[in-house]
Amino acid sequence: MNSEEIKEEVLKMGQQARAASHALTRLSTEKKNQILLAMADALVARESDILEANAKDLDAADELGLTDAMKDRLRLDSERVAAIAQGIREVAALHDPIGEVIKDWTRPNGLRLIKKRTPIGVIGIIFESRPNVTSDAAVLCFKTGNATILRGGKEAIHSNRAIAAALQEGGQPAGLPDHSIQLIPFTDRDSVRHMAEMDKYLDLIIPRGGAGLIEAVVSMARMPVIKHYDGICHVYVDKDADLDMAEAIAVNSKVHKPSVCNALETLLIHRDVAAEFAPQIAQNLAAKNVELRGEEDFQKLAGIDNIISVDEADWTAEYLDYILAVKIVDDLDAAIAHINHYGSHHTDTIVTANETAADKFQLEVDSACVFWNTSTRFSDGGEFGFGAEIGISTDKLHARGPMALEELCSYKYLGVGTGQVR
Repeated sequence: MNSEEIKEEVLKMGQQARAASHALTRLSTEKKNQILLAMADALVARESDILEANAKDLDAADELGLTDAMKDRLRLDSERVAAIAQGIREVAALHDPIGEVIKDWTRPNGLRLIKKRTPIGVIGIIFESRPNVTSDAAVLCFKTGNATILRGGKEAIHSNRAIAAALQEGGQPAGLPDHSIQLIPFTDRDSVRHMAEMDKYLDLIIPRGGAGLIEAVVSMARMPVIKHYDGICHVYVDKDADLDMAEAIAVNSKVHKPSVCNALETLLIHRDVAAEFAPQIAQNLAAKNVELRGEEDFQKLAGIDNIISVDEADWTAEYLDYILAVKIVDDLDAAIAHINHYGSHHTDTIVTANETAADKFQLEVDSACVFWNTSTRFSDGGEFGFGAEIGISTDKLHARGPMALEELCSYKYLGVGTGQVR
């Protein structure tokens, strides 16, 4: 397709989504939940189609230059399909925030004012790699009465098409309004530009992916953007840390699932405990095939060979792989300064038994999630009890951190009078 044809197709989808958003406002919570459960059932019923489509994407992964970690994000199997379906059922079971009264008050003249949650309208979501995002994003938006236009990356196009088809075909007999969930079926870059310029139909756009994608969307968008930026997450091991706890937290943060945005990318160690902790953590991570990159002082203390000399670019790297940058810092202030300078405002952890140090860290680190004595991997909508998430927002306005149902809502003011005039 040429650029003009792509533009016409995307605009048509925008028009259809706007019409669907009005139809969605008429659905009760009970009806929405019935539709969601039908979608989950359809996803399971079409498992073989989804896995067949995913196999095509995996076959093309090497040609696209995907790393092993990225392939893992892309890969689906029976267990993962079942987990996606279960995620839909969990969203159906969640409280519906639409129609919720945020505030209700009466003015001295008797005019009653009600602040109530409403859908945003039409949301465009642009994402890369992970086909489960197709389902997560669609059902969260649907639960909150928003129509959705999804645009996935070329590395998962077959998987995304199969999942979107299952959701639509399962939901429509149950009452899903036409065009409530639409997937752009092609991956030409022009489709991103046309989405970003479609402010007549899109109320919000959410990019999930690498820095290049997000910066491109932000530069082109004519509507508000909620950014789900890099996850350059840190663990800082304080001088008063329980070192066995610190080891467990650092290993879990890095190794549990290195290809996701809440995985550890930089480990900071207080100089007072570096002589003891550096060899402890280096040996553990090396045994798990984690490539370590550090400055000369860490290399000397680690007690193992093959530590790569770190450079400036490593402090801002989101590896999404079995690679970890390590820095020894002089004190808590130096750790905070490093995180605020090099971090991506995603998730950062302090390990310490000193409550004063933890309070200072949590106050001064400018990130969406700031943890004390726990893994960065808990920065997740499911772990927060939100159900499936749309992503982790690194913005400060409207939504920050794990973005779930409430963050997909706007609000309106309702006025109830008895004939008052001004």
